[in-house]
Amino acid sequence: MHEFQSIYQALGEEKIKSLVHHFYLGVANTPSLLALYPEDLVPAEDRLFLFLQQVFGGPQTYSDQRGHPMLRKRHFQWEIDGDMRNSWLNCMFAAMEKIEIDQNTKEAMMRYFVQVANHMINK
Repeated sequence: MHEFQSIYQALGEEKIKSLVHHFYLGVANTPSLLALYPEDLVPAEDRLFLFLQQVFGGPQTYSDQRGHPMLRKRHFQWEIDGDMRNSWLNCMFAAMEKIEIDQNTKEAMMRYFVQVANHMINK
């Protein structure tokens, strides 16, 4: 079984949705991140939910609706430096603390988030 399939199975849609919701509560309280978003965070929350659901082994709805994720290309319009990366990771890790996740799943998710956040740095 693929590691990310087991993450989706371990969490399920509701926990992924809760994770994303808590993440965006953190974004709303982090001015440097909030400045990157339009006033309404709900569309971004919906997209991240679909993306994480897919990445972690669930339905491919994100790709069906939006095509290949192309994360770096989609985010290249914003300057992302180490501080921005750290702010994003802090919000995500804080969100992870708000939901019940077993340690192995949490560590796999953290590895993924760190890898992706590092890849997004463009400044």
